[in-house]
Amino acid sequence: MTSEISRRAFLGGSAGPVEDAAMRPPGADPKTFLTLCHDCDACHAVCPERVIAVDADSRPRLDLTSGVCTFCGACAEACPTGALQADRITDWPWRARIEDSCLSLKGVSCRSCQDACEENAIRFRLQTGGRAEPVLDTGRCTGCGACSTVCPVRAIGYARHVETPQRALA
Repeated sequence: MTSEISRRAFLGGSAGPVEDAAMRPPGADPKTFLTLCHDCDACHAVCPERVIAVDADSRPRLDLTSGVCTFCGACAEACPTGALQADRITDWPWRARIEDSCLSLKGVSCRSCQDACEENAIRFRLQTGGRAEPVLDTGRCTGCGACSTVCPVRAIGYARHVETPQRALA
């Protein structure tokens, strides 16, 4: 048996597993989650923070608008299929992203996200005219959701963060 992909499979879109773009619970591998998850609802049922919701396809997703994920691992421990793995929880790839609707960017004094962030990943840089620009340190951000739960205008979203290797200087 060969591991090569046929031209028909490649052009037909079945060249391999589809990478999941949704924010799944910690411990999910985006390349295997959709195949392994059987919609059993076990992770949703055991989440002490109640931040695991169910999407339109009955799959678990993280909803950080309602609470903070503590990365406790209860969801991975409860997963009977291996779709969530406890050893992958520390590899959480999601980081906060501050949107243009941020009140501080509009000249309104608001620093609720900075106050809520225990990791001190959000700072504000003073600008002329009394504005303050939010600056996010993705190296400190854990993607826990503390900042988004307190934002009065929901100006904090999330994006998958990929570490880029540093090039050595010659």
